[in-house]
Amino acid sequence: MYAKKGSELIQEFAESEPGQLASFNTDLVTQVLDECNSHFLHLNSLVRKMNAKTPAESSSANRSTLNDASSNNESPDDNEPPEVDGSTNTELPKDDNYHGLLIHHQSLTRNKRCLMAYVYNRAEVVRRLGWTLERVLPEEIEEKLSTSEKEYFKNHAATIQSYMSALDLDLGVDMVPPKDPYIKVRVLDDIGNVVLSDQLANLARHAILFIRRTDAEQYISQGLMEELTS
Repeated sequence: MYAKKGSELIQEFAESEPGQLASFNTDLVTQVLDECNSHFLHLNSLVRKMNAKTPAESSSANRSTLNDASSNNESPDDNEPPEVDGSTNTELPKDDNYHGLLIHHQSLTRNKRCLMAYVYNRAEVVRRLGWTLERVLPEEIEEKLSTSEKEYFKNHAATIQSYMSALDLDLGVDMVPPKDPYIKVRVLDDIGNVVLSDQLANLARHAILFIRRTDAEQYISQGLMEELTS
């Protein structure tokens, strides 16, 4: 069945957990691309056959189609066929080759749309990872990406970092505005004396402090600190 493999790609992505990615299905994508190439070859073959027909044969085939449409009370303008090329007004004959051309063209178009949807929606998930992860992807996520997706994440994350550096602002912190700029934290490992945005602090293990959320975020993400909510 034509375009079935493309539908399987969409179904595979739809069955994934929101915001999560399954491994890039290289085998299935290759099968869909091979089917697209096959449709394209069939299209070229059918167009050559139709262009090779004599004007008399084309006119006879079109008259037969018009007669069938009239007997069924259909307008002859419905589903008007494409022209042979942009330099003539000759219409393609509505015979078996014509309908075969339509089938292969529609199947090719559907496969292309399925491939584009699969790649685009995966790219959207990868793009969102650039706001939640550091520049280096965790191994369990990286192994699920294609080479192009890894390059896309790398370039996107670099663009975000460059933009934030230019603004001197961390856009990945406080996606939801906090009620208080200070939070209570416990230090989980010896970090030592550090210069924070508003103070010099000794971040010794088990120390409990009130510091700015923006100062704590990097240590929390590294597992060196935890926020105390009570």
